[in-house]
Amino acid sequence: MTNNDVVLKIENVGKDYILGTVTGETLKDALRQRRKNKKGADDELQVHNKVFTALDDVSLEIRRGECVGLIGSNGAGKSTLLKLISRITSPSRGRIYIDGKVSSMLEVGTGFHPELTGRENIYLNGSILGMRRQEIDAKLDSIIEFSECQEFIDTPVKRYSSGMYVKLAFSVAAHLDSDIMIMDEVLAVGDIKFQHKCLDKMREIAKTEGRTILYVSHNMETVHNLCDRCIVLQHGKLAFDGSVEEAVKKYNGVDVKTETTSDYAGYMRPGWLQRDDVRLTWAEYPDKDNNVFTDDKMRILIKYKNIKEVQKAGIRVEFMSDTDHPFATQVFDNVVNGMPGDEGEFEVVVDLSKIQPGTYQTFYTVYVLNPYDDGVDLDCVRGLDVTIEREHIQGELKWRANSWGSIKL
Repeated sequence: MTNNDVVLKIENVGKDYILGTVTGETLKDALRQRRKNKKGADDELQVHNKVFTALDDVSLEIRRGECVGLIGSNGAGKSTLLKLISRITSPSRGRIYIDGKVSSMLEVGTGFHPELTGRENIYLNGSILGMRRQEIDAKLDSIIEFSECQEFIDTPVKRYSSGMYVKLAFSVAAHLDSDIMIMDEVLAVGDIKFQHKCLDKMREIAKTEGRTILYVSHNMETVHNLCDRCIVLQHGKLAFDGSVEEAVKKYNGVDVKTETTSDYAGYMRPGWLQRDDVRLTWAEYPDKDNNVFTDDKMRILIKYKNIKEVQKAGIRVEFMSDTDHPFATQVFDNVVNGMPGDEGEFEVVVDLSKIQPGTYQTFYTVYVLNPYDDGVDLDCVRGLDVTIEREHIQGELKWRANSWGSIKL
């Protein structure tokens, strides 16, 4: 490929936000506050001067026709990067070069005027992209048909459900002329059938029209199916850029994981964690050589290291279904204690008797209660997968987990 194939180039981009409230102070107030800050004013007065770095020194190139996945934990900087590319906000430093038009779906209803009808919003979005009315007219029927909103196309979109919003917004973004199409998790609002329809459409326009797709999702299956390259962000920094398989392994910590053990030394913590008092370092099934359980008890050995003093911290073992939603949690209190630098281990026995047969992901979250009995999370890692198998007894009801859920009633 030549340099002409590059449609997006990001050079050393960073984005900072000011924490705290946005004040409506006058110039006189600002100067007075500046003097107080220099004299060492109280931290509470300086809260709006603290800087949070959402992105730090990110550089990459994306070429025409590529389908690129963007993954990372919540708070990693994915949405911030997409907003910079979409020119919703500007970078604090660095440069972004874009060769062509950008259409984006960052939030449900973005780019739609609530008082306008679906049809009028199609023309509004097309004009924003620089298309003439005749060009939009030529694609109007295709947009409406794909959106499955024919019956409501002349209704103001403020009366649309979130699913209808997504269907129309995606159809507009997919059919109107743009060189870069950005999707940020919004497809999760639509039904499964329409999600598959959208993925098929994105593959088609990437191959036949040479359009570039930037796709953000926490659903690794859709990332695998759509993308041929994947970028991992961690705490605002570029952690990986390469094949989808390797990116997903890094994101899930699979490269240091077996069926019965997991090493968390280099694990990517989620961006929403605000504390680092303790770090889990290891987990294993101590009495098994695989992750298949046929009885109702699951023993887990977990090791940890204290970064700060920790007293009476507990752990949650959460089970996730294939839709990435937690459906069961077991809580164990007072398992982590000690001073900074202390290392330790503990065992928990999880009750599986109410969980239906199947294969599930788990997450281990260390927490501590504050004086108001609110849980504060100190660490969170993806746990060991578990497969539950039980012999079906002839004559008993056979549970349909896909329809009835994963919890035994």
